[in-house]
Amino acid sequence: MANSKFYGTGRRKKSIARVYLVPGTGKITINKRDIDEYLGLETLKVVVRQPLVATETTDKFDVLVNVHGGGFTGQAGAIRHGISRALLQADADFRPILKKAGYLTRDPRMKERKKYGLKAARRAPQFSKR
Repeated sequence: MANSKFYGTGRRKKSIARVYLVPGTGKITINKRDIDEYLGLETLKVVVRQPLVATETTDKFDVLVNVHGGGFTGQAGAIRHGISRALLQADADFRPILKKAGYLTRDPRMKERKKYGLKAARRAPQFSKR
């Protein structure tokens, strides 16, 4: 490992995560706060750690994340995407593992735009006969 810092950008919905992997003990820091402090739900913490668990590198890298936009679920998905991309930079042999698990695929689902004549994307005004 000549270059000791690996970078990956992750995106999901409106969230964008800039992820840096640094050789270390497995500490995950999101926006200068510990993962337990930043993400409340245990399921989101599991989502963030999935690529590290799949590649068995949980205790080999410290993860530094800057994330903004969207909600907690979108941010967790963006972080997972970013970690996966950074792991590819660290070692290209992880590609089949991450690809099979679906962590390298950018989730294309976005919020649908509001249409004119409707109250929301698909919600029509209440119908009344009279």
